[in-house]
Amino acid sequence: MTQMTRHSPTRTLRDLQREVDDIFGRFFSEGSGSGSNTTTWTPRTDMVESEEGYHLQLDVPGMSKDDLNINIQNNTLTISGERSMQRTSEGEERVRVERAFGTFHRTFALPRSVDAENIQAKYEDGVLTVNVPKAENAQRRRIEIE
Repeated sequence: MTQMTRHSPTRTLRDLQREVDDIFGRFFSEGSGSGSNTTTWTPRTDMVESEEGYHLQLDVPGMSKDDLNINIQNNTLTISGERSMQRTSEGEERVRVERAFGTFHRTFALPRSVDAENIQAKYEDGVLTVNVPKAENAQRRRIEIE
């Protein structure tokens, strides 16, 4: 069976960059002696616009709501947090680590037409949902013709 793949030069460079970052990350975290592996990762995010507002969903499994911070300033929504790697027991050694750990920081530029005072956030089953309503005067409404 023949399998076709799309060639993307930027994908190859991203893969190479990720591998180099992993090598340097492992090298410097082992030598630090602190045992903390603080790297940066980016949670997968969906953003949807409706007539009522903007709805973001971030995949942050393994975190509690206390690990997450949400701020808004100058129509910039910032979501950040930190997921810690669980320590291994004595006599155990990690053979493979594929899950991302460390800090993350996401910033979203919002239009001026949002109602920043009524932003709501909910965390459930590893998904952070943030609802950013549009200001009342920014919502679309139908104009009747007389």
